[in-house]
Amino acid sequence: MKAVLCRRFGPPSSLSIEDMPSPAPGAGQIVVTTHACGVNFPDTLIIHGQYQFKPDFPFSPGGEIAGVVKEVGEGVTAFRPGDRVIAATTYGGYAEEVVAEAKRTLPIPEGMDFETAAAFVLTYGTSHHALKDRARLQAGETLLVLGAAGGVGLAAVELGKLMGARVIAAASSTEKLAVCREHGADELIDYANEDLRARIKALTHGKGVDVVYDPVGGDYSEPALRSMAWNGRFLVVGFAAGRIPSLPLNLPLLKGCAVVGVFWGGFTRNEPERNQANLEELALWAAEGRLKPHVSARYPLERAADALQALMDRKVQGKVVLTTGR
Repeated sequence: MKAVLCRRFGPPSSLSIEDMPSPAPGAGQIVVTTHACGVNFPDTLIIHGQYQFKPDFPFSPGGEIAGVVKEVGEGVTAFRPGDRVIAATTYGGYAEEVVAEAKRTLPIPEGMDFETAAAFVLTYGTSHHALKDRARLQAGETLLVLGAAGGVGLAAVELGKLMGARVIAAASSTEKLAVCREHGADELIDYANEDLRARIKALTHGKGVDVVYDPVGGDYSEPALRSMAWNGRFLVVGFAAGRIPSLPLNLPLLKGCAVVGVFWGGFTRNEPERNQANLEELALWAAEGRLKPHVSARYPLERAADALQALMDRKVQGKVVLTTGR
């Protein structure tokens, strides 16, 4: 089977595609024949050695896959060969066959194709955990989503609306904001051409926002934090802008607000039962048509480097997936 391999830390162009032996499942594991693999921001970090996990070389990036169960390991009763599944893998997904933990796998919702399924788990899992478990978002509250046209951002827009919030989507172009509007955003901010704080103040009549969802970091975090309402929650999701901001800690004191970390990968490992319940809720909403993952581009596995570069260059709206031709 073919796999995209990282043999040393570096840019996407340093990756290679090679023939590898088919993997075998261990206890509690399954082997999935991959049909599609989601491309996510953590994939760009892991190949540069900047992610929380540094796998031994060589390894494949890729944290979420969709495909068909080929083989099950000892103790696995929830799945059988032939089942259509989505699996969260952290890494290893850019391959034609992948070993996955059965407890981090779920059936593909009825009516969902493989490519859409591969764009589902990480983005919606992260945003659902952030808004439900970490922010405890309530109906009627105002949610500001930074980087709202990206994978996790667009998922947060959809989930925020589903949970009854008023959603303000902030992104860097009118084209990206149009996608946010299509996915339910109530208000839009083009922070490449508008003053973020001034627009938030105008849209909230000076009250500020109850929850900030920030997967961007960089120059946008502090003005968003300064725009919090009393008892607000600022969600630290990631740093797609590349710079980890230094936030003045007097702001949470003066605002009476909380700065809350969101690490979905850690949540899946430390609280697997709660994560499984969340995934089942998401799968139900998807089957009911209440969630609609946005796949803006598809690349064959051989062009994984191009897909990752497009993500790094911030040319992606929603999600990009790799396909194996299976």
